[in-house]
Amino acid sequence: MQVLVTGGAGFIGANFTLRTLATRDDVQLTVLDKFTYAANPATLEPVSARITVIRGDIGDAALVDRLVADSDLVVNFAAESHNDNSLADPSAFVQTNLVGTYTLLEAVRRHRVRLHHISTDEVYGDLDLDDPARFTEETAYNPSSPYSSTKAGSDLLVRAWVRSFGVEATISNCSNNYGPYQHLEKFIPRQITNVLTGVRPKLYGDGLNVRDWIHVDDHNDAVWTIIERGQLGETYLIGADGEVNNRTVVESILVALGQPADAFDFVTDRAGHDRRYAIDATRLRDELGWTPTYTDFASGLAATIDWYRDNREWWAPHKAGVEADYARTQQILD
Repeated sequence: MQVLVTGGAGFIGANFTLRTLATRDDVQLTVLDKFTYAANPATLEPVSARITVIRGDIGDAALVDRLVADSDLVVNFAAESHNDNSLADPSAFVQTNLVGTYTLLEAVRRHRVRLHHISTDEVYGDLDLDDPARFTEETAYNPSSPYSSTKAGSDLLVRAWVRSFGVEATISNCSNNYGPYQHLEKFIPRQITNVLTGVRPKLYGDGLNVRDWIHVDDHNDAVWTIIERGQLGETYLIGADGEVNNRTVVESILVALGQPADAFDFVTDRAGHDRRYAIDATRLRDELGWTPTYTDFASGLAATIDWYRDNREWWAPHKAGVEADYARTQQILD
């Protein structure tokens, strides 16, 4: 099988590439990635001899058409995904998440190639902290940020191309991922590397915002389950019952790294900050038989902390730049 992985040098896409090569002998991978700030070429370097890597934009219609024509399957991870950045400048999110998805859809339509589209639970908005409900495949879209609204738009484009043009596609909406090779702007690796470099972690608002965490390997195993067993035209939610509030995550990181649990600071909350996400993955589990390996968030977090502690050479060269970018973004938002 010839598989085109768009956004395959980013966090989840690169882990998908590594996971696929480790678990499947009958797949040949081509990675298309724009190599923005969020992609680290070092992640794929150990497997560079086993994959084809193309530097390019999913909005480049001619390039995408050529690559899709040579593929049996496209897995679309390509996205701008950082909420703070979307608040500071939404334009890149519109171009990649909407125009880029449209470009892919037209290519798979022309060449009759199967597509799996990766999306987020943030398209559903948020839930109250005391609400027992969780997101399901029937939950109405209610995005809160430029990021989540452009991802919602991309999902709707896929659904329209399935219905209007018969494109063979599936969609998955996943909860918050964590694990190795995640960009330092994201919550868990930023807090881990802050502690490792002697910087006090910071929490937005009261720190009680809840995220439903899933290890990236579990996410990518679920993606393959959907590709191989899912019903065309359908959406599946991916989650591992990992609801934890941000304060608890930071406290756990601090304690694991030998610091007092309260060695963090609160900062002004982010605009439009979603309160709680929670995924009900019953359909994926019951209909397709998927189950996560990391059923305990604490054990997955411990393994992730160990990875960042043991792989400073991967993240240390980028830490200062990430913090400088964060400071500039905060100035814009303030």
